[in-house]
Parts: sequence; structure tokens; C-alpha cells
Amino acid sequence: MRGLPPAAWAYVCGVVALAAGLIATASYDGLDWRALAVLAMLFLICDSAPALLNVERARVSLSFAASLASVVLLGPAGAALLGVCAIVTGQRLFAPVKRIFNGAQFALCGYASGVVFGALGGQRFEPGQAKWVEHVIGPFVAALVTFVLVNMLLVAGILLLSRQATARELLGASGALAFGCLGYGMFGLLIAGLWSRVGIGPFAAVLVLLPLFIARWALEQTRAQQQAHAATLAALCQAVETKDYYTRGHSERVSRGSVMIAKEVGMRPDRVEAIRYAGMLHDVGKLGVPTKVLQKSGSLTEEEFAAIQLHPMRGLEIVREIGFLDEALAGIMHHHEKMNGRGYPMGLAGDEIPEFARAISIADAFDCMTSTRSYRAARTVEEAVEELRRCAGDHFDPDMVEAFLSALERDGWEPPKPVVLPEDDIAETTQQDHDDPSAPIRVAGEGVPETGDGIRR
Repeated sequence: MRGLPPAAWAYVCGVVALAAGLIATASYDGLDWRALAVLAMLFLICDSAPALLNVERARVSLSFAASLASVVLLGPAGAALLGVCAIVTGQRLFAPVKRIFNGAQFALCGYASGVVFGALGGQRFEPGQAKWVEHVIGPFVAALVTFVLVNMLLVAGILLLSRQATARELLGASGALAFGCLGYGMFGLLIAGLWSRVGIGPFAAVLVLLPLFIARWALEQTRAQQQAHAATLAALCQAVETKDYYTRGHSERVSRGSVMIAKEVGMRPDRVEAIRYAGMLHDVGKLGVPTKVLQKSGSLTEEEFAAIQLHPMRGLEIVREIGFLDEALAGIMHHHEKMNGRGYPMGLAGDEIPEFARAISIADAFDCMTSTRSYRAARTVEEAVEELRRCAGDHFDPDMVEAFLSALERDGWEPPKPVVLPEDDIAETTQQDHDDPSAPIRVAGEGVPETGDGIRR
């Protein structure tokens, strides 16, 4: 939290002051202090072992369960007191400002959800209670939604003011975060229900620890699997790019550009993730193209150009059995198709071309144009933008081009730095990238120069 802008410091102080005011003025008459102590122990245990999600830097505290149980068992004041325990949690040992802020925001979340629970007629579970859905379940769900909403809004405020995230990034991550928070919060209902059973009482907190940590373990397995997927894809990309120093980093940049387009046109988060994979692997089929063809510095023969045109199909053959790629396969297969039907490998035109492929082709062309090659300097971003506009409608989907340019204006683009070749590899490094839209290729039997992406000059 070092170097926080003044507005962020003011926000932190305001949240802490509001929480302190609520706790100082709340009434604790009839509060079950023994229950508070047991739930505080559960809170500290759970908060010290957060669940990691498949969202960058995002974690969900298992303490949501204890906090929501306190809403039912202790009321607004008790839930606020329980939230203050975040100050002494096992996390963030060397970040006192974060600890204080988290304690304050958990206290506010607990108090707000407790007020909602009470306002809707919420009651503790009682043996033989006839209207438990009306008196407990309904108010609890409303309290849970309130807790999650207040929590996410308070955290979003500090992230925005401290410039650690943008509004767009927060919106993109909010779905997965909310799902995790709501899931762990429902364990609070289980604790509250068991607590009211004769002979169980505080032991309910211990009983719930096992399913809580099993749920955490399941999330960790999902995240580990996701990381394994990413490592597999990165290895495939690395294998492609070892054939040519001049295209190193190209797959990662195409992936980023494709994601920019996908987000701009409003694709669902799962499709955004899929197109990210497709962008990373769009050239994996070059593993099946002879290196001497990829590195050829002169004109291609018809047979050699045919080998180049087969690389999208080779790519599909290589990765088609990777089940989680799904829609990404169509992007890999058809990213060299043209709106005018003169692309390859199948000569699709217009809307026949899959949406992923239309996006990837734009990111692919733009990165090639703004990258330095041995035979030419990189074009400027402005020149590459003008080229995309010129080819929109003929080679590229015009709506996708506009989406990319809008995202580009907002997010910017950092072209790669010129490549420094190892001395022992200079002689064998390609003198021409045949996927480069600005590199003329003359195919045997034709008299008109054509770029690697089929753009004639």
C-alpha cells in the first residue's frame, strides 16, 4: 500500500472511521460472547488459508462462512465485531494498512448484511420452526448478497483509487469472484443451522471446517489444472518460435490483441479465455512446415507456398485433441481466411469465417506490421492502423477492425524491441517471415507480388 494517492488514503481513512463509528455506537445487549469467540477462531483459521481463483491476483477468504454465520447467530453488532478479526489474521503480516482496511470493510459488510437479515424478519434456526424458509433462508440469501456486494464495492473502490486495476478489469473479474464469495458464504447457513441443533452448538464450527477445506482443495485443483493448461500452451508456442528469432513473442502479442478485440465486441468471459488460447496457438501448425521453407529468404515455389498454406490445418491436427480449446480450434484453422474469399486454407468469405478467426487475423497482421524483421524496419503504429483501415472489408472484418482500433486507442500497444541474434545462429535465421502482411512474396507462376497474408501491393 506504499505510495497510495491522496484520494486512496482518504478513502481508506473514511472506511476505517465509518467502521469504528458503527462498532463504538452499536448495542451489544444480549450478545452471545461465547459464540463470538468460537466464530472468531473459525474466522481466523479460515482467513489464513484463502482460496485462489482463476482470476489474476484474486483470492476468496473462507472466513465468509464464519461472517455469514455470525449474521444469523449474533446480529449486526456481533457480525461487525467478528469482521474486525481480519486485523489480526495470519495473512498480510507486513502490510498493516491492508490489515486495518480489511478489518474495517469486513466489519461494514457484516453490519450491513446483519441489518438486511433483521429487516427481512430473519431469525435463528429453532427446533420445530415451521416457516424456516421464510424466517431464515430468504433473509439469509438477501444478507449474503448484501455482504458480497458491499465487500466487492469497498475493495473495488481502493483498487480503482490506488490505480491497481481499471473498471474494465474489475468488471471482467467480478463474475468469478462473486461466485466464489457466494459459494463460501452459503457455508454460513450450514454453521447456523447445525449450531441450533440440540447437543451440537459451538461444535458446528468444527464440523464445517472439513467441507470448507475440501471446497478450497477443489478450487486449488481447478486452478492448478488451469496453470498446467497455460504451461502446455506456452511450451507449444515456444516450440514454434524457436524456428525463428524474429517472431519470438509474436504469439503472445497476437493473443493479447485478440483478447482486446473480444472484450471490445462484448464476448463472454469464457469465450475471451478461449480466444486467448487461440491467439497463442494460431501458428502452432508451423511445426509441421519444413524449417527450410519458413527460413527461405528468396521467392517461394508453388510447392513451398502450398506448404505454408497448410500450416493452419497442421495446427488443427496438432491441438484438436486438447479438449479445453473448443471454439479456439476454429480460430486456429481459419485465421488466414479473407473477407473476400481469397484466403486459405478453405477460401471462406464474409460471415462464413468464424468470429475467432476474424479477430485473430487482425491481431496477427497488426503485430507483424509493427515488428522489426531482418529485411525491413517495423512500421509505426499509425502506419499499421492506416493499413488495417485500407484493408477493412476486403481482407478484414470492418467491425472487428473498428473494435481493435477502439481498444488500441484506449489501451495502447507496445511493439516488440528489435531482436538481437546470437552470433552462432545468424546464418540460419530466417530472412523473411512469410506470415508478415508487409513482406512481399512472389509465388511462382504469378506476376503480382503478394504478402504473406495475401494483401497485394
